[in-house]
This record gives sequence, structure tokens and C-alpha cells, in this order.
Amino acid sequence: MISTLLVANRGEIACRIFRTCRALGIATVAVYSDADADALHVREADTAVRLPGAAPSDTYLRGDLVVAAALAAGADAVHPGYGFLSENAGFAAAVQDAGLLWVGPPVKAIELMASKTRAKELMAAAGVPLLAPVDPTTATAEDLPLLLKAAAGGGGRGMRIVRELGDLPGELTAAAAEALSAFGDGEVFAEPYVERGRHVEVQVMADEHDGVWALGTRDCSLQRRHQKVIEEAPAPRLDDELRDRLHDAATAAARAVGYRGAGTIEFLVAADGRPYFLEMNTRLQVEHPVTEAVFGLDLVALQLRTAEGEPLPAPAPPQPAGHAVEARLYAEDPARDWQPQTGALLSLDVPDEPGLRLDTGYTGGDTIGVHYDPMLAKVIAHAPTRAGAVRLLARALERARIHGPVTNRDLLVRSLRHPDFAAARLDTGFYDRHLEALITAPDEAAVRMAATAAAVVEAARNATLRTAGGFMRFGAWRNLPSQPQLRRYRSEPDGRAYEITYRPTRDGLAVGTEGVRVVSAGRARATLECGGVVRHFEIDRRDDRVYVDTATGAYTFTALPRFTDPAERTEPGSLLAPMPGTVVRLADGLAAGAAVEAGQPLIWLEAMKMEHRILAPAAGTLTALHAAPGLQVEVGALLAVVTETTEPADPADLASTASEENA
Repeated sequence: MISTLLVANRGEIACRIFRTCRALGIATVAVYSDADADALHVREADTAVRLPGAAPSDTYLRGDLVVAAALAAGADAVHPGYGFLSENAGFAAAVQDAGLLWVGPPVKAIELMASKTRAKELMAAAGVPLLAPVDPTTATAEDLPLLLKAAAGGGGRGMRIVRELGDLPGELTAAAAEALSAFGDGEVFAEPYVERGRHVEVQVMADEHDGVWALGTRDCSLQRRHQKVIEEAPAPRLDDELRDRLHDAATAAARAVGYRGAGTIEFLVAADGRPYFLEMNTRLQVEHPVTEAVFGLDLVALQLRTAEGEPLPAPAPPQPAGHAVEARLYAEDPARDWQPQTGALLSLDVPDEPGLRLDTGYTGGDTIGVHYDPMLAKVIAHAPTRAGAVRLLARALERARIHGPVTNRDLLVRSLRHPDFAAARLDTGFYDRHLEALITAPDEAAVRMAATAAAVVEAARNATLRTAGGFMRFGAWRNLPSQPQLRRYRSEPDGRAYEITYRPTRDGLAVGTEGVRVVSAGRARATLECGGVVRHFEIDRRDDRVYVDTATGAYTFTALPRFTDPAERTEPGSLLAPMPGTVVRLADGLAAGAAVEAGQPLIWLEAMKMEHRILAPAAGTLTALHAAPGLQVEVGALLAVVTETTEPADPADLASTASEENA
């Protein structure tokens, strides 16, 4: 029996495992890096052990330190969570060699599935349908498009889509470099890229008594950078025959490797309905809550039970009920190539309603750093029908109060309400087709009204007369200056500027926003009327940032001074770091004086588990280079300068001009 469990992970998944441990009476141990010293998972654990350093390679990826921490804290079992060392056979073996119980599959199963190439060979022998591999060294135009994948990878790292044969060598090099950096293994393989395929997976749970459950399907087709954004269970629009085929293939895959515990078999379902095995994840998945909601199970509790040698509770799983949808809330800007965002998370409040669940590793007041994945939370909705679950989730996200760095919240809401998603027309190209429409700036009239609410709340805060509760209903103004007042705001992240004028009068506060009447205002709340419709606005100002929450959306502004100061100029052609991160590599031969082409990748910057390319803004000469592999930079740091090439005038034109002047 497990009495004390160490979770070899951080953030949301550590907090989620601790929740089950508390319910089962199991003591908990957290490990933490220096960057996570005040993190939520550390605060929630009974005991915590420091792993010196901040980078994952120095902390959460150091299996020796994690095992030592477990022994020092008196733990008798280790749960790896997901990511980091969760699919590392060497770590699993080290845990067991130290006399600790490993809450995961057998080491042999991890080894067999660790390489996607070996896993495919094993699945082919078990009769699981596969895509035929392609040798990239002999690929022809008929083999295109191709998908390059890291053999030891996951989470979209090392993946590239190749549509032009001439791009294949360069993409192979880039994929191998990213795979080596992320997983310590540069092996890359190629397979046909299935256009408009669906990502469908089957959750399995197995015990050491030959019991295997196939716990339905999940659709995880909505992805960015090959990483999932929205998941749901059961996968919609699959006929019974295909579901049975997927369940049978998943069960066969689990039995083929002698599996135990929780695992996931991932498939690509082509437009014609044919399924192909992608990989087996020998761990708990990020999206496991949708399966838990539909089946009424606690998968972590089942993991602990099977690790202790107990059989599954019954020969067959319980019957599923209803539909569940999960959205991953990321600190990132979809409009700027999904750039991760960092900084203080001032508020993270999601409505607590029946059918909703929040899994998170953050609370208001925490800091989002640069070292780890930018996922803030997962919001899960469960309802009797798919339409009901989607509606509940979209509304919960819309009403959430999220103040701090830019997030993908608006994108999630719009995605859930998109006609293709509502009709379950799902495939992995969803964002390729719809992203531009989904990140369109909100209606300008709505933004101006939100800025007006912010301005009148500022006016109320500065008023000399208020009611006892600090809330004014206009008509109570006295002895106030009557000249117009001006407040200026810049909406974030699109940068549009708004000037709001207002003037106290005997009858209340008159604003310059056409058609808008101020009903009331207080220190944190304003009520405005426009066209006979009354709307309420909650205002939270933190320094120069103003957060405006309404029933139908949220807005962020930067309060600007009344008069703009001359902006500091940056040298033309300067390449600035778009986020804090680490320079991981430079283009081959890159040095001051090198000629570069417009759009050429020059510098690769890694931040929050993502790799970002810094491109040449124009054709020209690299006149300065301040970046080097391993260099850690802050946002806005000068990495390099490209001086644009000026085409010399044609000598014939110069001669002609001179002749005309002489004439």
C-alpha cells in the first residue's frame, strides 16, 4: 500500500495528482526548481524537496535528483505525471532499483514504445493498421506531402510538414536538430502526411491480472504547432464499426507490450474513415479529464490501484454518459505566431458551476516564467449532450476573469462557437484554415464602450463626493469642474488607441462616446446604457494596465498619459527578442558581414518549451550579431542588426541624367 507519494512533475498535473492523494489518505511530496519555489504545487504538497537550478535539464529532467528527493522525504512511491521523465525507461528502472514503487507501466513497455519507429514495427506485428513509412533519402514528388517526426519525441517537437521536395533536406536538418535538443535523440523518420485527418485516441487502463479496459475515444484534432488545444470525449461522428475497430486495436496494442496502468493509443483517422496508428503514450494524458467525466472515473486513483497490484474494479469499464469538452488555456498570443507570454498572473477566476471543472497549477498572484510550458489551466465541461457541453465551456471561458499576460481565451471561445466545430467538422487543419478569422480584433464600438467604462470608473475614483459605499449614481455630483476631461487608452494586444472624454454636469456624467449614457459608476464597476440596452462592466486597474470584464467578453487596456512622449527609436533592421528565452542555434555561417535574404531564418530562440525563428526583415547585410547559442535574453533584447541592401543606380541611368543636366 502506498503511504507517501512523490510526484516527479510540476504545475497542473502535480496539483491534480495531489487532489486524488488527499482523497485516498496518501501523503504527498513535491519537487521544485528555484523558479518554482513559490508555485502552487509546492504550496499544496505535504512536503517539498528543492532541485537546485531553474532549467528543466538541471531539475525536473534529473532522474537521479528526483530519486534522491523521494528517499530523503520518506516516499515509498513515485508518480511521473506527464512530460519530463514520464516516458523515460531509465528513470522508471532507477525508481524501482531504489526500492520505490513506480506508478506507471512496466519498464519493458516504456522501452518498446519509446521509439516511434520501433513501436510501429511492433504494432504492425500485432495487426494494428499503420501508415507505410517513407525513406526520406529516396523520397520523390509522388510521396509528398510528408510528415517528419522525431522518433523519441512528443508534444509536436521535431515535427515538420514537407510539401516541396527541395525543402526536404533543410527540414530534415531542422527536425533532427530540434529533436536532439528536446529529447537527446536526433533520429527522425518520415511518413505520408494525411490532409484533413482527425486525431482520435483511445484511453486504455490495464492491470497485471490480464485485465484491459478501452475507455472510449477522444477527439484531439484542434491543434496548434502539432500540440492539442481543445479535446473532447467521445470523439463525435464516428460510426459504431470504426469505434469498435479503434477499441480493438488499442486493446491489442496494450496486450502486445504487457501493459499496466494508464496509457493512450493515438490514431490518425483519414477523411475516408480509415484509421492509422500514430503512437502509444505510456503515461497519463493532459486530456484525461474528459474521459473521467464521461465514465465517472478517477484515472489517477486507478493508476495507484493497479500500481499496488490490485485488479481493475470489474471485467468491463462502466457505461459512458454524456459528453465532455476540455480547453487548454495558454499564456500565448495566437495573433503573433503563438508567442508565449510571461509575467505576473494577477487574476485567474473561472466560474464554479455544475458540470465545470478547473485543473490548474496557478492562482492569482503567481508568476508565469520562461522555463516551462505556457499552459495555465484546463477548463472542462460535462453535459448530457455535445452541444450542451460546448455551450457551457464557451460561456465559462467568456465569463472568466483572467488578468495578466495575453492568453488564448478569446480564441478558445471563438473556436468553440465556430460553425465547423459546432457541426463536428474536425481535422488537424482547423487552425490553418480559420485562424485569421478567429483572431480578428473585437468590434471597435464594443472596445470603445469598454474604454468608456474604464474612464468613468477612473472619474468616480477621483471624485470628491461619494456615497457611503463608494458607489455613485449620477446626479449626485457637486462642486466638480465642468470642463471636459480626457483619458487615453491603448487596447491590448492589437494596439489601437482610444480617447475618451467626459464632463461632470448637474445631471450626471456626460461622456463623448456617441449614444452612450452613464447609469452609475463606482471604484470597480460601471453601468452604461446604449440603444436602450444596459450593460455592466467590472474594472480592475493594476499600475497602467486596466482590465475590463463584461458578461460577453473581456478587454485589456494600457492607460496612456494625456500627452504622448517622443518614443525612443530603434535602429532600423534591429532584430529584437520577442520574448524571454535562450538562443539555441544560429544559421550556418552567420556572422557580422554575412549577406542575408529577406525572410531567412537567422536565430532560433527557445522559450517555454517552444522554438521560435527570428527572420531577416529584408535582404541585406548582417552588420551586428549579439546572439550566441546558450545566451539567455530578456524580451526586447537586441539580437542582431540587418542593414537593408540599397540597389545601386544603373550606370546608364546616371549617364543619361548627367547628359540631361549638362544640356
